[in-house]
Amino acid sequence: MSTILIKAATVVNEGQMSTQDVLIADGFIQKIGPALNAPAATEINAEGLVLLPGLIDDQVHFREPGLTYKADIWHESRAAVAGGTTSYMEMPNTVPNTLTQQLLQDKYAIAAQQSLANYSFYMGAANDNLDEVLRTNPREVCGVKVFMGSSTGNMLVDDEYTLESLFTRSPMLIATHCEDEVTIKQNLALYKALHGDDLTADMHPLIRSAEACYISSSRAVALAKKHGTRLHILHISTAKETELFDSGIPLEQKRITAEACVHHLWFSDADYAEKGNLIKWNPAVKTAADREGVRRAVLDGRIDVIATDHAPHTITEKSQPYAHAPSGGPLVQHALQALLDMYHSGTFTLEELVQKTAHNTAVCFQIDRRGFIREGYWADLVLVDLNKPYTVSKHNILSKCGWSPFEGHTFKSSVLYTIVSGNLVYASGQLLEKGSGQRLLFNR
Repeated sequence: MSTILIKAATVVNEGQMSTQDVLIADGFIQKIGPALNAPAATEINAEGLVLLPGLIDDQVHFREPGLTYKADIWHESRAAVAGGTTSYMEMPNTVPNTLTQQLLQDKYAIAAQQSLANYSFYMGAANDNLDEVLRTNPREVCGVKVFMGSSTGNMLVDDEYTLESLFTRSPMLIATHCEDEVTIKQNLALYKALHGDDLTADMHPLIRSAEACYISSSRAVALAKKHGTRLHILHISTAKETELFDSGIPLEQKRITAEACVHHLWFSDADYAEKGNLIKWNPAVKTAADREGVRRAVLDGRIDVIATDHAPHTITEKSQPYAHAPSGGPLVQHALQALLDMYHSGTFTLEELVQKTAHNTAVCFQIDRRGFIREGYWADLVLVDLNKPYTVSKHNILSKCGWSPFEGHTFKSSVLYTIVSGNLVYASGQLLEKGSGQRLLFNR
């Protein structure tokens, strides 16, 4: 690995901003300080630029294996680093579902060859694979994923004994998708009775309702409190759900944490008129009041982490009638820029964004030496120009699906450089293909 010296960057880290030089060698941050003089193979003049820890996205769907016609680890990891995301944790609802230790290791083998970003993969839970889940190595795997709502394949966990066993015996963090399946089915039947086949995207948050989310999330919280489980609830989408979480406990002491996603912080149900199925996600984008409630919970510490739930589908799939169009969309390339627009609008400070996208994710998952700009830590870094506009178009979208819900939008800020595990992998709009991402390890 070559050495890199970043000069005169405005470093945002651990609640502070300061002008610093950063020396990188052998994959790690060797020295941080003013006016460093050290020989380096690459020197970056970062005067006027902001240096952030690379984003750690704790929820992506890169679709490999089995669904690679719409996404794969090679394409999506490159979209990630182009957007300043240096590490990701990928979900198990691939084809086949990641429900055995062998299938889990198969995904790690693909990433070792294909991923430009650092990576980890969740072990999937089902009603009938408890023994496989319990074999998972907490040091080498980010967590166990439990779908407490509909999913693909065999991954809906609705058996009471299995849920109790998972929450009692999981060797590591459990991450849950919380939507109550009974409520959703009842709502869908009602809307079909009223509208027949003429369902539209604006009905999505009414079918996959706030009530469905709260019923499931409150159940997960109750189970975790009963058993002392380390629980992490993904993609909180309603103001009411935020009442389930505490803000007065230091993060290191929390047993129950929560995540918000970029699309729930950005869009509201008013956007279905323009975007339609392009913003059809599960859980659904809901009201402006819900969006504001989730933003407040991010700010006051009830929600700990911001991620993407990056989940590409082809534009052909998304162009089908609402009832047939799959849920999910690409977000990982533009997540940081969307959050920086929220910084420009006064929603979040830079320090708050760094805390929620890097520091807290590293703490929540106990990631080994990542998520902070510290001497001795892996060099996972992103340099941004806060005042360089960037317009999303088909020509600069790197996700394999080739579209974005932000297409046509001009962000106020641009990602200029991304460094992954000490390698400069993205510079001024170009992927450099130097080195590869590393497998994340966890201090458990």
